[in-house]
Amino acid sequence: MMDWLNVGKIVNTHGIRGELKVLSTTDFEEDRFKIGNALYLQKQDTKERVKVTVEGVRTHKQWILLKLKELSSLNDAEEWKGSQLQIPTDALQDLEENEYYYFEIIDCLVVTEEGEQLGKVTDILAPGANDVWVVTPFHGKKEILIPYIEDVVKKVDVEKKVIVIHKMEGLLPS
Repeated sequence: MMDWLNVGKIVNTHGIRGELKVLSTTDFEEDRFKIGNALYLQKQDTKERVKVTVEGVRTHKQWILLKLKELSSLNDAEEWKGSQLQIPTDALQDLEENEYYYFEIIDCLVVTEEGEQLGKVTDILAPGANDVWVVTPFHGKKEILIPYIEDVVKKVDVEKKVIVIHKMEGLLPS
């Protein structure tokens, strides 16, 4: 059975030529939404997928506007609102050492080198030079922001879903 990854959510239509307003959920937007690429549309309450081809792409504010070859009108696009854009996992390219897909990091348990369990990664921010992993603690404390840098992140085991960090001064809320 093939596994699928969500790379975007269709939040609305845009214009009358069938463009889709997409909230990106991928860490490689330039690769995923490249003209000519195949994507798959999956409606909300169904497992059925429809293969589509990217015909045009542009950004507008925080959205990606996608023109798909198979959708030529507003009416065509309307029926896909709320749907997911997906790719099969076998379409993923190999990453360099110490690079990870977001889906591999989300839900990982974060522990200190001393064995203290801090919580799970629930989100990833990309503010600039390095990603920041948002950790939601188990005991209702404030979220912990972990910069993905060598000084802090010591080990990532995506198979066991565990991340070991060095507890630097000021990193954890008091």
